[in-house]
Amino acid sequence: MNRPPDDPLPAEDGQQALFGWDDTPSPGRTDGGFRDSAQARRLLDIRSVYAEREALDSPRGRQIMARLPDAEVTEVASHWGIPSLHGNEGNIGRWTRIKTETLVLGVKRHPVTRPNGRSADWIAPGVSNGCAMACAYCYVPRRKGYANPITLFTNIEAILAHVRRHVRAQGPKSEPNQCDPHAWVYDIGENGDCSVDALLCDNTADYINAFRHLPTAKASFATKFVNPDLLDLDPQARTRVRFSLMPGADARRLDIRTSPIADRIAAAADFLDAGYEVHFNLSPVVLRPGWQRDWAELLDHLDDVLPERVKQQAAAEIIMLTHNQQLHEVNLGWHPRAEDLLWQPEAQETKRSENGALNVRYQVQIKQRALARLTDLLTAHAPWLRIRYAF
Repeated sequence: MNRPPDDPLPAEDGQQALFGWDDTPSPGRTDGGFRDSAQARRLLDIRSVYAEREALDSPRGRQIMARLPDAEVTEVASHWGIPSLHGNEGNIGRWTRIKTETLVLGVKRHPVTRPNGRSADWIAPGVSNGCAMACAYCYVPRRKGYANPITLFTNIEAILAHVRRHVRAQGPKSEPNQCDPHAWVYDIGENGDCSVDALLCDNTADYINAFRHLPTAKASFATKFVNPDLLDLDPQARTRVRFSLMPGADARRLDIRTSPIADRIAAAADFLDAGYEVHFNLSPVVLRPGWQRDWAELLDHLDDVLPERVKQQAAAEIIMLTHNQQLHEVNLGWHPRAEDLLWQPEAQETKRSENGALNVRYQVQIKQRALARLTDLLTAHAPWLRIRYAF
């Protein structure tokens, strides 16, 4: 694949500056809330929908389409294999524009809850796949090819019925573990960002509402987007929000179209006060010259600005960078400067993941030393931040 000329470094608040299109959002519908703000429509200005007929005919599908009266709809047999999206190499240069303007609607036909034991006890069936944000290291596009817009699953009732049955079958949690001392933790956003999904429909709200009525379990999702509409959902401490953090210098290059790091940190107290449990993902940790200095500065910032009530209940996950050859090739086509940080063959080794994919991760000795050093930095700069999980 030919590597295009280096683009200017993207601004922290979005990637549109890398491309030449008109970013004026269409008026759309205005039903109130942040989801109808100009800021939200800059991230998602849906003009094209690929949808399974069953998804279009569902109550959730009709709700979504009512908000998109001017979108062009193309029926597809399957949300997973859309040749004009996933099989079209020409889409690489439109990587972020497709995320802005394209939506896929499908049905999750066989909801499955899988054991995890790391970040969460269980991985619940997600209500989306893909994202409007464009983090250069994201693992979700690795199986999709050349485009990765949001796919929303519209059979929310069936998904939640499955999860309720699963939670009730577990009974009370008998022993504490690294996931939680009391509740079974279900990750509800493995392949998407629930905060962004909430700009399009009520799937996230419905999931949060479901866990509010499940006293033995709690939902959990990581996010890089501050959506103030979530503050009105009254989770009653049954949902854990994990704000993903990294040094600003890394985020400006890698966390494309996400909320700035400072905004995520500033939102922590608001979400706690709204009834969420608030944790942090220190993720991904990217090793490059100056990484220890920049992480120390980030931890100092956390210590300086977070109120005591946030610190008392906070915990952190540390996740070292994992990358992938196929994603590396895609990134070279739309944002090659990211690969200057992510692709480091001299420090990385191939490893087969639990799902069978061949990924590259830092060599074991390098990773172990980096985790030990970051643990030392936490002890020195944010000793209140308990490490719940490191990988």
